[in-house]
Amino acid sequence: MSGFVSIVGAGPGDPGLLTLAGRERLAEADVIIYDRLVNPALLDHAPEQAERVFAGKSPTSRALSQEQINALLVEKARAGKRVVRLKGGDPFVFGRGGEEALALAAAGVPFEVVPGVTSAVAAPAYAGVPVTHRGLSSSFAVVTGHEDDEKGETSVNWARLATAVDTIVVLMGGAALAGVAEALIRGGRPADTPAVSIEWGTTSEQRSVSAPLAGIAAAVREAGLGAPLLTVVGAVAGLREHIAWFESRPLFGKRVLVTRTRQQASALSGLLRREGALPVELPALALAPVATDADLDAAVERLQSRAYAWCLFTSTNAVDFVFAHVDRTAHDSRVFAGCRLAALGSATAAALAARGLRADLVASEFTAAGLLDALPSNLRGARVLLPRAEGGSPELVEGLRRRGATVDELVLYESKVPAAADADALRLIREGRIDVVTFASSSSVRNLATLLGDDFARLRSAAVACIGPVTAATARELGCDVQVEPAVHTVPALVEALKAHFAEKKA
Repeated sequence: MSGFVSIVGAGPGDPGLLTLAGRERLAEADVIIYDRLVNPALLDHAPEQAERVFAGKSPTSRALSQEQINALLVEKARAGKRVVRLKGGDPFVFGRGGEEALALAAAGVPFEVVPGVTSAVAAPAYAGVPVTHRGLSSSFAVVTGHEDDEKGETSVNWARLATAVDTIVVLMGGAALAGVAEALIRGGRPADTPAVSIEWGTTSEQRSVSAPLAGIAAAVREAGLGAPLLTVVGAVAGLREHIAWFESRPLFGKRVLVTRTRQQASALSGLLRREGALPVELPALALAPVATDADLDAAVERLQSRAYAWCLFTSTNAVDFVFAHVDRTAHDSRVFAGCRLAALGSATAAALAARGLRADLVASEFTAAGLLDALPSNLRGARVLLPRAEGGSPELVEGLRRRGATVDELVLYESKVPAAADADALRLIREGRIDVVTFASSSSVRNLATLLGDDFARLRSAAVACIGPVTAATARELGCDVQVEPAVHTVPALVEALKAHFAEKKA
């Protein structure tokens, strides 16, 4: 069986800049061989069982040599694998993608190239610098400030380049920047030409400095900027002070601890990245099934016989667990045809809508009392199905029974403390580099305290944001400084409340 290699551009760092074609190739991959500048979040698009091979190179070390990478691509493809070679930026813009394509062609391995967004254009754009602009620049050149170490001397004629184009974009030029600037000035580029250097462009760790060409290297040193670094030289660099947009976002540079389950974290992390924050995912919940197939089969049978007047969903997790069984047993949403549906919160209602069901009632207040208030006051003779987590508040069941209902509580899952904390997240917590901690449930607060042990106290200097008053009360009991509590108990509202909080602090 013949395999296939896709040489895919991962974009410059912002995971949202991956192309649709790149995402499709990752979703189909058996093996991903990826570089240091690839955002790890992109690997989530690949199947869990896909093999992941780090092949990154840095200025001081490398995991695999280029020859080893070439050989590995050939080996995996000949084993019949669908291989994705995931490279930062665009694979054919100083990415050595051409060398890998030649090696594959020589070995007779079929391949394709999926272009990516190059940092040469994207990083300046995120810093507020267009590489071309009417009246200022009608041409630009992209050059590398770090060439093959085996060359011995540079092949870039900086003196000729100095006045050949309007805008010069220098990639990977940190160590050589002072020499590059001097060579451009000697070649005729005015010493006061605006310049901007950008570190980790398009990511939430982006930093940039502006200075005249003659002083840009000193400005980079003073600011402590390091690799990966990109420098733009030209009149367009002067536009940064007017149109810089990314670094002025409300949550830019804030490290936000996301404690939701791994499956749920992506939605919150995506919204945070859009506002410039740096999500740090540390799941505090691991969901383990409790209900047996027999328990679920019995509930489905009663639903089909129209035994229930109401089915109450109190979380998106409950929706997911119930429908996983419904799908697995070749049923569909028609099993709910004989009862009315109530959802606690708009997110739970949206989870039902994704399965083709419209909730008859949505409680806006994210509490058991809120759901009770939304339900009819007289439920005499009504049978209610309540699928939810183990350890749910008894208030809801007691309230339903006081109204005359018969309640079948179906315990679907239990929330466990994960076996271990993510090493990178734990390091950031211990270094005091977490700015915000987010909680969406009381169990996530308690579980995180158990998971971190003594290190939990290190989070008390961070702002804490909670969805719902019960969660906030639990966080305060454990010594957290709850500063953000949105009136609407949803993930988007939480992000909006964080924006308002930091905007007020800045003002």
